[in-house]
Amino acid sequence: MSYATPEATHRFAKRFAQYKDFYMAHDGLLFSKLGFGTFKKEPYKEENYTFDYKEALHEAIKNGINVIDTAINYRYQESEKEIGEVLQALFQSGEVKRDELILCSKGGFIPLEFPFPQNPYTWIDANILQKGLASKEEIELDQHCMSVAFLKDSLHRSLENLHVKALDIYFLHNPENQLLRLGQEAFYTQVEAIFEAFEAWVAEGKIASYGVAVWNAFFYEEGHSEHISIERLHAIAQKVGGAHHHFRYIQLPFNIAKTHAYTLASQKMSDGVFYTPLHVAQKLGLGVIGSASLLQMNLFKKPFKPEIGYLLDSKMMLQSDVQLALQFSRSTRGLLSALFSSHCPLHVKENVNIASVHATSAAKYNLLYKVERT
Repeated sequence: MSYATPEATHRFAKRFAQYKDFYMAHDGLLFSKLGFGTFKKEPYKEENYTFDYKEALHEAIKNGINVIDTAINYRYQESEKEIGEVLQALFQSGEVKRDELILCSKGGFIPLEFPFPQNPYTWIDANILQKGLASKEEIELDQHCMSVAFLKDSLHRSLENLHVKALDIYFLHNPENQLLRLGQEAFYTQVEAIFEAFEAWVAEGKIASYGVAVWNAFFYEEGHSEHISIERLHAIAQKVGGAHHHFRYIQLPFNIAKTHAYTLASQKMSDGVFYTPLHVAQKLGLGVIGSASLLQMNLFKKPFKPEIGYLLDSKMMLQSDVQLALQFSRSTRGLLSALFSSHCPLHVKENVNIASVHATSAAKYNLLYKVERT
């Protein structure tokens, strides 16, 4: 099978029957509550290429994680290529099957390639402009493009990098980068063309579903130049794909310091009421994947207060603030999977140890928002 199936993801989860509340169902699939991410800031830094994610990813899958998230531009395509190497070896050995894993990638940012091109503009000219994938005007700040032809090429590159025939979720990556240039109406017109293409790629068997991944676009108030309406995205999907469209997911940042998805009623729906992004997703039947669960480790400049540890883990079984931060995200109602990134297998194993305890109850979880966290 080219992508994840309900039967296979349930089979995968059964291997970890000792885990507590660690898998969540959506669209028939079972998602591990922690997902393995492969983002690293400042990809031009050489230090980001002195390590790889391969052993850590293997450890994650071995310990029950079946959600793997990447993007073609992460570390100039190296993250995708490393995932592809690991998956190819695991599939060949029979340690895991393709249909047990939920693979996500994204298109929108210009990926370049490692080793670094001496002149990025020459790379863009040769790989995008001369191939007719986009015009100069469609490239924002020399880094972002969402012409349909460019996205199609990006998807094919991702499949090649990952050594798979199809992705389970393909995200349009930070489309808010184009909002200021296009304006609201032209932006949504372009999204409609993209969703039409995504539906075609579903029909071709290249992707099983699609979504939109943002940073702050779902949190900004209506009228902000980078505000994106989740309901309007959903309406566009219904227009181009009908009742059985394949717009099934959104991805947004969520962590113990950045809780807007759960707390900020920033999304006005057609009933005139403002809701939180998580509430909107629930009403529309969309799955939500949380990015930046550890905020690139910026959450840990100060130790967490004892009250936070008690509310998240009253039995004192978790050993670190990193585990508590993941426990926080994992326990959030409506969040399918919380992504974290690590290139250290030991850290991965320690993080997954939170599956040995139950998710925090709703009553205790909500008390966390009354605790001053700084």
